[in-house]
Amino acid sequence: MLYPLKFKAQLLPKIWGGKTIMQWYYNVPADCDNVGEAWVLSDFGDYRTEVANGSHAGDELQDLLEVYMDELVGEKVYDIFGNQFPLLFKFIDATDDLSIQVHPSDAYAMDHEESRGKTEMWYVMPSQPDASIYLGWNKQVNEEIILKGISDGTLARDLREYKVRAGDVAFIPSGTVHALCRNTIVAEIQETSDLTYRLYDYNRPGVDGKLRPLHIDKALLTVDYKTAEDAVLTHPEPNDKGIVNAVRCSYFTTNILDIDQPIQRDYAPLDSFVVYMCVEGACAVKALDTDSEDHTVTLKTGEAVLIPASLNDIVIAPNGQCRLLEVYIEV
Repeated sequence: MLYPLKFKAQLLPKIWGGKTIMQWYYNVPADCDNVGEAWVLSDFGDYRTEVANGSHAGDELQDLLEVYMDELVGEKVYDIFGNQFPLLFKFIDATDDLSIQVHPSDAYAMDHEESRGKTEMWYVMPSQPDASIYLGWNKQVNEEIILKGISDGTLARDLREYKVRAGDVAFIPSGTVHALCRNTIVAEIQETSDLTYRLYDYNRPGVDGKLRPLHIDKALLTVDYKTAEDAVLTHPEPNDKGIVNAVRCSYFTTNILDIDQPIQRDYAPLDSFVVYMCVEGACAVKALDTDSEDHTVTLKTGEAVLIPASLNDIVIAPNGQCRLLEVYIEV
Protein backbone atom coordinates (compact mmCIF):
# COMPACT_ATOMS: atom_id res chain seq x y z
CA MET A 1 0.00 0.00 0.00
CA LEU A 2 1.37 3.38 -0.99
CA TYR A 3 1.01 6.54 1.08
CA PRO A 4 2.77 9.95 1.35
CA LEU A 5 6.46 9.11 1.75
CA LYS A 6 9.01 11.08 3.75
CA PHE A 7 12.72 10.40 3.43
CA LYS A 8 15.82 10.59 5.61
CA ALA A 9 18.09 13.33 4.26
CA GLN A 10 21.60 12.55 3.06
CA LEU A 11 23.89 15.28 4.41
CA LEU A 12 27.00 16.17 2.41
CA PRO A 13 29.86 18.13 4.00
CA LYS A 14 31.41 20.64 1.57
CA ILE A 15 34.40 22.96 1.89
CA TRP A 16 32.06 25.84 1.04
CA GLY A 17 29.23 24.62 3.29
CA GLY A 18 27.87 26.17 6.47
CA LYS A 19 25.94 25.52 9.65
CA THR A 20 22.46 26.80 8.77
CA ILE A 21 20.73 23.91 7.05
CA MET A 22 22.45 21.30 9.23
CA GLN A 23 20.28 22.59 12.08
CA TRP A 24 17.18 21.35 10.23
CA TYR A 25 18.13 17.67 10.60
CA TYR A 26 18.61 15.22 13.43
CA ASN A 27 21.10 12.88 11.71
CA VAL A 28 24.15 15.16 11.48
CA PRO A 29 27.34 13.12 12.08
CA ALA A 30 29.17 14.08 15.26
CA ASP A 31 32.36 14.89 13.36
CA CYS A 32 30.61 17.08 10.76
CA ASP A 33 31.67 20.73 10.99
CA ASN A 34 29.43 21.98 8.20
CA VAL A 35 26.89 20.80 5.66
CA GLY A 36 26.85 22.10 2.10
CA GLU A 37 24.02 19.99 0.72
CA ALA A 38 21.09 18.03 2.10
CA TRP A 39 19.73 15.57 -0.47
CA VAL A 40 16.17 15.11 0.76
CA LEU A 41 14.87 12.90 -2.05
CA SER A 42 17.39 11.08 -4.21
CA ASP A 43 17.77 7.96 -6.32
CA PHE A 44 21.38 8.62 -7.27
CA GLY A 45 24.68 6.84 -6.61
CA ASP A 46 25.83 6.57 -3.01
CA TYR A 47 23.30 9.15 -1.82
CA ARG A 48 20.00 7.34 -2.25
CA THR A 49 17.52 8.39 0.39
CA GLU A 50 15.56 5.93 2.53
CA VAL A 51 11.89 6.18 3.46
CA ALA A 52 11.57 7.47 7.01
CA ASN A 53 7.89 6.78 7.76
CA GLY A 54 5.35 3.98 7.70
CA SER A 55 5.55 0.39 6.53
CA HIS A 56 8.15 1.19 3.84
CA ALA A 57 10.62 2.72 6.30
CA GLY A 58 14.16 1.80 5.25
CA ASP A 59 13.24 1.23 1.59
CA GLU A 60 14.99 3.25 -1.10
CA LEU A 61 13.26 4.72 -4.15
CA GLN A 62 14.80 1.95 -6.24
CA ASP A 63 13.08 -0.66 -4.07
CA LEU A 64 9.73 1.07 -4.40
CA LEU A 65 10.03 1.55 -8.16
CA GLU A 66 10.77 -2.11 -8.73
CA VAL A 67 7.61 -3.08 -6.87
CA TYR A 68 5.13 -0.31 -7.63
CA MET A 69 6.43 1.03 -10.97
CA ASP A 70 3.78 3.32 -12.53
CA GLU A 71 1.73 3.36 -9.31
CA LEU A 72 4.59 5.32 -7.77
CA VAL A 73 5.60 7.68 -10.59
CA GLY A 74 2.82 7.55 -13.21
CA GLU A 75 2.39 5.43 -16.33
CA LYS A 76 3.95 7.86 -18.82
CA VAL A 77 6.77 8.80 -16.47
CA TYR A 78 7.60 5.13 -15.89
CA ASP A 79 7.55 4.44 -19.63
CA ILE A 80 10.24 7.09 -20.10
CA PHE A 81 12.45 6.63 -17.03
CA GLY A 82 11.85 3.05 -15.93
CA ASN A 83 13.33 2.12 -12.57
CA GLN A 84 15.20 5.37 -12.00
CA PHE A 85 13.46 8.22 -10.27
CA PRO A 86 13.82 11.16 -12.69
CA LEU A 87 14.39 14.07 -10.29
CA LEU A 88 16.66 14.92 -7.37
CA PHE A 89 15.74 17.35 -4.58
CA LYS A 90 18.20 19.11 -2.29
CA PHE A 91 18.86 22.11 -0.09
CA ILE A 92 22.17 23.96 -0.46
CA ASP A 93 23.96 26.19 2.06
CA ALA A 94 26.69 28.21 0.32
CA THR A 95 28.72 29.95 3.02
CA ASP A 96 31.49 30.47 0.46
CA ASP A 97 31.38 30.85 -3.32
CA LEU A 98 30.75 27.68 -5.30
CA SER A 99 32.78 26.98 -8.40
CA ILE A 100 31.84 28.61 -11.71
CA GLN A 101 30.40 25.63 -13.53
CA VAL A 102 28.20 24.21 -16.24
CA HIS A 103 26.09 21.06 -16.62
CA PRO A 104 25.86 19.08 -19.87
CA SER A 105 22.75 18.34 -21.89
CA ASP A 106 21.14 14.90 -21.94
CA ALA A 107 22.53 14.26 -25.42
CA TYR A 108 26.13 15.06 -24.48
CA ALA A 109 25.90 13.26 -21.14
CA MET A 110 24.53 10.07 -22.69
CA ASP A 111 27.17 10.05 -25.43
CA HIS A 112 30.16 10.82 -23.20
CA GLU A 113 29.23 9.97 -19.60
CA GLU A 114 26.50 7.30 -19.88
CA SER A 115 24.38 9.54 -17.70
CA ARG A 116 21.58 12.02 -17.93
CA GLY A 117 22.38 15.71 -18.18
CA LYS A 118 21.33 18.33 -15.71
CA THR A 119 18.76 21.08 -16.06
CA GLU A 120 17.91 22.57 -12.67
CA MET A 121 16.26 25.40 -10.77
CA TRP A 122 16.98 27.24 -7.54
CA TYR A 123 14.44 28.67 -5.12
CA VAL A 124 16.17 31.20 -2.87
CA MET A 125 15.58 30.66 0.85
CA PRO A 126 16.04 33.36 3.51
CA SER A 127 19.73 34.27 3.18
CA GLN A 128 22.16 37.02 4.15
CA PRO A 129 21.57 40.53 2.72
CA ASP A 130 24.58 40.17 0.39
CA ALA A 131 23.36 36.88 -1.13
CA SER A 132 23.91 36.63 -4.89
CA ILE A 133 24.27 34.25 -7.81
CA TYR A 134 25.97 34.17 -11.18
CA LEU A 135 23.66 33.18 -14.01
CA GLY A 136 24.76 33.25 -17.64
CA TRP A 137 27.18 35.47 -19.53
CA ASN A 138 26.81 39.25 -19.50
CA LYS A 139 28.22 39.49 -23.03
CA GLN A 140 28.96 37.36 -26.07
CA VAL A 141 31.97 35.17 -25.27
CA ASN A 142 34.16 32.66 -27.06
CA GLU A 143 36.68 30.05 -26.03
CA GLU A 144 39.55 32.54 -26.00
CA ILE A 145 37.72 34.93 -23.66
CA ILE A 146 36.77 32.11 -21.29
CA LEU A 147 40.30 30.66 -21.15
CA LYS A 148 41.77 34.10 -20.47
CA GLY A 149 39.27 34.65 -17.65
CA ILE A 150 40.24 31.33 -16.12
CA SER A 151 43.99 31.95 -16.40
CA ASP A 152 43.94 35.43 -14.88
CA GLY A 153 41.17 34.77 -12.35
CA THR A 154 38.67 37.25 -13.79
CA LEU A 155 36.09 34.88 -15.28
CA ALA A 156 33.37 36.15 -12.91
CA ARG A 157 33.53 39.58 -14.57
CA ASP A 158 31.98 38.04 -17.68
CA LEU A 159 28.98 36.64 -15.80
CA ARG A 160 25.64 38.17 -14.92
CA GLU A 161 25.54 38.71 -11.16
CA TYR A 162 22.17 38.99 -9.46
CA LYS A 163 21.54 40.08 -5.90
CA VAL A 164 18.87 37.70 -4.61
CA ARG A 165 16.28 37.59 -1.87
CA ALA A 166 13.94 34.96 -0.46
CA GLY A 167 11.37 33.90 -3.04
CA ASP A 168 13.55 34.47 -6.10
CA VAL A 169 13.62 31.63 -8.64
CA ALA A 170 16.49 30.89 -11.03
CA PHE A 171 15.94 28.54 -13.95
CA ILE A 172 19.21 27.00 -15.19
CA PRO A 173 19.03 24.98 -18.41
CA SER A 174 21.93 22.65 -19.22
CA GLY A 175 24.77 24.55 -20.86
CA THR A 176 24.24 27.67 -18.74
CA VAL A 177 27.32 28.84 -16.86
CA HIS A 178 26.39 29.64 -13.25
CA ALA A 179 27.45 29.68 -9.60
CA LEU A 180 25.98 30.13 -6.16
CA CYS A 181 27.81 32.86 -4.25
CA ARG A 182 28.56 33.07 -0.56
CA ASN A 183 25.83 33.52 2.03
CA THR A 184 23.13 32.11 -0.26
CA ILE A 185 20.76 29.26 0.66
CA VAL A 186 18.56 27.59 -1.95
CA ALA A 187 16.25 24.67 -2.58
CA GLU A 188 17.31 22.91 -5.77
CA ILE A 189 15.27 20.74 -8.13
CA GLN A 190 17.17 18.97 -10.89
CA GLU A 191 17.39 16.00 -13.18
CA THR A 192 18.79 12.87 -11.54
CA SER A 193 22.46 13.45 -12.34
CA ASP A 194 25.58 14.71 -10.61
CA LEU A 195 27.50 15.86 -13.68
CA THR A 196 29.18 19.18 -12.98
CA TYR A 197 32.01 20.61 -15.07
CA ARG A 198 34.05 23.21 -13.19
CA LEU A 199 35.44 26.08 -15.23
CA TYR A 200 36.97 28.00 -12.33
CA ASP A 201 37.26 27.33 -8.60
CA TYR A 202 39.18 30.31 -7.20
CA ASN A 203 42.36 28.18 -6.91
CA ARG A 204 40.75 26.59 -3.86
CA PRO A 205 42.14 23.44 -2.20
CA GLY A 206 39.88 20.56 -1.30
CA VAL A 207 39.79 18.73 2.02
CA ASP A 208 42.98 16.89 0.99
CA GLY A 209 44.85 20.16 0.58
CA LYS A 210 45.13 19.79 -3.20
CA LEU A 211 43.48 22.04 -5.76
CA ARG A 212 40.09 20.70 -6.77
CA PRO A 213 40.09 19.46 -10.38
CA LEU A 214 38.67 21.54 -13.20
CA HIS A 215 36.92 20.13 -16.26
CA ILE A 216 37.71 22.84 -18.77
CA ASP A 217 37.78 20.71 -21.93
CA LYS A 218 34.38 19.17 -21.24
CA ALA A 219 32.93 22.48 -20.10
CA LEU A 220 33.99 24.21 -23.31
CA LEU A 221 32.22 21.50 -25.31
CA THR A 222 28.95 21.90 -23.41
CA VAL A 223 28.71 25.56 -22.41
CA ASP A 224 26.32 27.92 -24.18
CA TYR A 225 28.48 30.81 -25.43
CA LYS A 226 25.57 33.15 -26.02
CA THR A 227 24.21 35.57 -23.47
CA ALA A 228 21.66 33.78 -21.29
CA GLU A 229 18.14 33.99 -22.67
CA ASP A 230 16.45 30.94 -21.14
CA ALA A 231 18.29 31.22 -17.81
CA VAL A 232 16.35 33.88 -15.95
CA LEU A 233 15.77 35.15 -12.44
CA THR A 234 12.15 35.77 -11.45
CA HIS A 235 10.19 36.50 -8.29
CA PRO A 236 6.81 34.75 -8.74
CA GLU A 237 3.98 36.21 -6.67
CA PRO A 238 1.19 33.79 -5.64
CA ASN A 239 -2.38 34.67 -6.63
CA ASP A 240 -5.23 35.22 -4.19
CA LYS A 241 -5.42 31.43 -3.71
CA GLY A 242 -1.76 31.31 -2.74
CA ILE A 243 -0.58 29.51 -5.89
CA VAL A 244 1.77 30.53 -8.70
CA ASN A 245 3.75 28.66 -11.33
CA ALA A 246 7.50 29.20 -10.97
CA VAL A 247 8.99 26.94 -13.67
CA ARG A 248 7.51 24.82 -16.43
CA CYS A 249 9.89 22.84 -18.64
CA SER A 250 10.06 19.36 -20.15
CA TYR A 251 11.91 18.05 -17.08
CA PHE A 252 9.66 19.34 -14.30
CA THR A 253 6.93 21.76 -13.37
CA THR A 254 7.27 23.69 -10.11
CA ASN A 255 4.52 25.69 -8.44
CA ILE A 256 4.79 27.75 -5.27
CA LEU A 257 2.05 27.24 -2.67
CA ASP A 258 1.94 30.05 -0.10
CA ILE A 259 -0.88 29.21 2.30
CA ASP A 260 -2.20 29.86 5.80
CA GLN A 261 -5.44 27.89 5.44
CA PRO A 262 -6.05 24.23 4.47
CA ILE A 263 -6.05 23.58 0.74
CA GLN A 264 -7.11 20.53 -1.28
CA ARG A 265 -5.26 19.43 -4.42
CA ASP A 266 -6.68 17.07 -7.06
CA TYR A 267 -3.97 15.31 -9.09
CA ALA A 268 -6.17 12.88 -11.02
CA PRO A 269 -5.38 14.49 -14.43
CA LEU A 270 -1.60 14.43 -13.91
CA ASP A 271 -0.40 10.82 -14.26
CA SER A 272 2.68 11.83 -12.27
CA PHE A 273 4.10 11.69 -8.78
CA VAL A 274 4.11 14.98 -6.84
CA VAL A 275 6.81 16.18 -4.46
CA TYR A 276 6.39 18.90 -1.86
CA MET A 277 9.51 20.69 -0.57
CA CYS A 278 8.85 22.79 2.51
CA VAL A 279 10.75 26.09 2.22
CA GLU A 280 9.00 27.99 5.00
CA GLY A 281 6.93 27.05 8.05
CA ALA A 282 5.29 23.70 8.64
CA CYS A 283 2.20 21.75 7.62
CA ALA A 284 0.43 18.40 7.63
CA VAL A 285 -0.12 16.55 4.33
CA LYS A 286 -3.01 14.09 4.22
CA ALA A 287 -3.99 11.66 1.46
CA LEU A 288 -7.75 11.15 1.29
CA ASP A 289 -7.71 8.20 -1.13
CA THR A 290 -5.66 5.59 0.73
CA ASP A 291 -6.58 3.05 3.36
CA SER A 292 -3.05 3.11 4.78
CA GLU A 293 -2.68 4.14 8.40
CA ASP A 294 0.24 6.30 7.23
CA HIS A 295 -1.92 8.61 5.14
CA THR A 296 -0.83 11.79 7.01
CA VAL A 297 2.69 13.21 7.37
CA THR A 298 4.03 16.43 8.84
CA LEU A 299 6.49 18.67 7.01
CA LYS A 300 8.77 21.44 8.23
CA THR A 301 11.38 23.61 6.57
CA GLY A 302 14.05 21.46 4.92
CA GLU A 303 11.87 18.39 4.44
CA ALA A 304 10.16 16.83 1.43
CA VAL A 305 7.35 14.37 0.87
CA LEU A 306 6.63 12.21 -2.19
CA ILE A 307 3.00 11.76 -3.17
CA PRO A 308 2.72 8.57 -5.28
CA ALA A 309 0.92 8.88 -8.61
CA SER A 310 -1.78 6.50 -7.40
CA LEU A 311 -2.91 9.09 -4.83
CA ASN A 312 -5.01 11.91 -6.22
CA ASP A 313 -6.77 13.75 -3.40
CA ILE A 314 -4.43 15.60 -1.05
CA VAL A 315 -5.19 18.05 1.74
CA ILE A 316 -2.46 20.36 3.04
CA ALA A 317 -3.10 21.91 6.46
CA PRO A 318 -0.54 24.62 7.31
CA ASN A 319 0.59 25.41 10.82
CA GLY A 320 0.42 29.17 10.40
CA GLN A 321 2.03 30.57 7.27
CA CYS A 322 3.60 27.86 5.12
CA ARG A 323 5.33 27.88 1.74
CA LEU A 324 5.83 24.74 -0.35
CA LEU A 325 7.33 23.95 -3.72
CA GLU A 326 4.98 21.60 -5.58
CA VAL A 327 6.82 19.59 -8.24
CA TYR A 328 5.67 17.08 -10.85
CA ILE A 329 6.32 16.04 -14.46
CA GLU A 330 3.96 16.88 -17.30
CA VAL A 331 4.41 14.34 -20.10
